[in-house]
Amino acid sequence: MASSSRSRLMLQLQSSPRLMLRLSPFLAIPSPSSSLSFSSNFRVSSSAQPTLQQPYPRSSEIVALEYADLNLSYNLDLGHVRIRQHVNPLSSSFSVPAQVPDWNQVFADPTLPLMVDIGCGSGRFLMWLAKRTPKERNFLGLEIRQRIVKRAEIWAKDLALNNIHFLFANATISFKQLVESYPGPLVLVSILCPDPHFKKRHHKRRVLQKPLVGAIVDNLMLGGQVFVQSDVLQVALDMRNQFDEVEALKHLDVSNPAILCDSEGWLLSNPMGIRTEREIHAELEGAKIFRRLIAQVIVQAMYKVGKIR
Repeated sequence: MASSSRSRLMLQLQSSPRLMLRLSPFLAIPSPSSSLSFSSNFRVSSSAQPTLQQPYPRSSEIVALEYADLNLSYNLDLGHVRIRQHVNPLSSSFSVPAQVPDWNQVFADPTLPLMVDIGCGSGRFLMWLAKRTPKERNFLGLEIRQRIVKRAEIWAKDLALNNIHFLFANATISFKQLVESYPGPLVLVSILCPDPHFKKRHHKRRVLQKPLVGAIVDNLMLGGQVFVQSDVLQVALDMRNQFDEVEALKHLDVSNPAILCDSEGWLLSNPMGIRTEREIHAELEGAKIFRRLIAQVIVQAMYKVGKIR
């Protein structure tokens, strides 16, 4: 985006209440979220003649601004790349586990704490985090849409990031063997706005199923966290309920009063310091984002053999 265009877009954003949030338990200080407000692109003047106001920026423009400091190239010979293209993870084409990479080849230091983003989409969210914590954490993005993964790999290479890696993988099939082979601790798992698969008969296609919950809990370090969010309440409730059934996990607002939640226990703000692309699109459409941040409070290996009740 040219600097002049970026300046004009910034002025539009500053005049609108729809501002980016910057808050994170790792990178910034939490603060309450701001509400979104919307109005028509038209207003009526004193002469009752409609006049056209300057329209709000499109969500794609705000996404570009949110990730502008990555300076990514979009002139890639990959054809049209659809982020929200739904696929059937139960298809035989996605039943083969992803090959475990040589962690010494993909990360400069494979002993660093690992964050795994399940369903990482374009990867920009994860690259933004990786760029800001190059010596503190490694990042692994798992995505079931292969063309999106190819683009993310090109971007990560262009950014010369040696603490991030993307894999074409069905997380339900591959997560367990991937994280169990990783030399360092698993410190954070995120599942952000996964495909909702609305029809009841398709709920079995949703990414978060009991085997994946078990694999996350079994491998998460003590104090490690799980961050889930969705703009679809039924999906958010499904994810929350599955993790709430695990005694070893507790929602962070229970022990940390600085974590601000609404009356239903949903986080008021994104704790990561950067919004995902789907999150931006949904908020601009007036949707509420339902978020939950959970921590491992019991050493699961001891819990499983009955040493902790």
